Amino acid sequence: MKLQTVLRLAAVATVTAMLSTGCSLINKKEGAQSIDPPPTGADAAVQTSAVPVTAETGRQVTLYFKDPKGMVAPLSVYIPKTLEVARKSLEYMVEGAAAVPTGFQAVLPKGTAIKGIDLKADQKLAVVDFSKEFNNYKAEDERKVLEAVVWTLTELDNVEKVSLRVEGKELKEMALAKTPVDPLMSRAMGINLEFGSGLNPGQSVPVTLYFQNKTAEDFSYYVPVTRMVKRTEDVASAAVEQLIKGPDSSKGLASVLAPDTGLLQIQLSQDNTVVTANFNDKLLGSDKLIPASAAQALILSLTETTGAGKVQLMVNGDTKVSATDKTSYAKPVAAPDHINPAKM
Repeated sequence: MKLQTVLRLAAVATVTAMLSTGCSLINKKEGAQSIDPPPTGADAAVQTSAVPVTAETGRQVTLYFKDPKGMVAPLSVYIPKTLEVARKSLEYMVEGAAAVPTGFQAVLPKGTAIKGIDLKADQKLAVVDFSKEFNNYKAEDERKVLEAVVWTLTELDNVEKVSLRVEGKELKEMALAKTPVDPLMSRAMGINLEFGSGLNPGQSVPVTLYFQNKTAEDFSYYVPVTRMVKRTEDVASAAVEQLIKGPDSSKGLASVLAPDTGLLQIQLSQDNTVVTANFNDKLLGSDKLIPASAAQALILSLTETTGAGKVQLMVNGDTKVSATDKTSYAKPVAAPDHINPAKM
């Protein structure tokens, strides 16, 4: 991760919070629930089919929206089948363009148009040009807009970096709170940033954790949080320790690991492809199974933080463990292609 990018944007995010008290891309993730078509009319940013998009008629993507508590969260939805997956994904993130679960909000302002998307495959870079309506967001949502766009586009194959334009001009800072915009943005910027009290930014490192949230309609979903912690080379251990510590009590998120869960050992394979995490039996429930939410949060957090593709979970050195959703963890498991299937 580019720590300087995280720290630079993190500092501005803190100040902002205080002040405010076309090229085709191939999606790397295919498959689950449907999303209703957006409304039509002159005020609609995107016109789509009147026929609901389903697994049979569409393709699954992961888009980022503002959740009921104001955090940026992923939702897996279906969009119409198209070669221009990146463009259509962003179009579905425009206010009024598509239905979203109750309590969630699109982050791109109403009327925002995607004027162009250029994929530079050799650089794994997507260059996006928005219309001037892109600047019509609320000041308190400034960083959320950046996070949602960057994290959505980097869900796609061949995209690791994003460069933004507005009306053809390179975006160097956001319009309202003046959040700086790097020429090349990536997930190293973090998401839903948190800072420990008394933490020296120059002596810190980011870990991205997945906690749970639930809407008033009982839709349960995972929320990624990038937490700055004391600098360490062992970010895998740091991520697990922070998951055990749990979420910031002011955010309304739910813990995914019991506070007495013990990490016995964790290591990254020499080729950096597999994280092996060995826990004591406090990881298990009374049924001797790993709660599915705990297993899922561990895999999401460890793959996101370390960049490894798979996670091997163990309990007291034993790999023959399963989760309450009947998933076997006898072998290393990859992060799911899509999380948080949208409940409409």
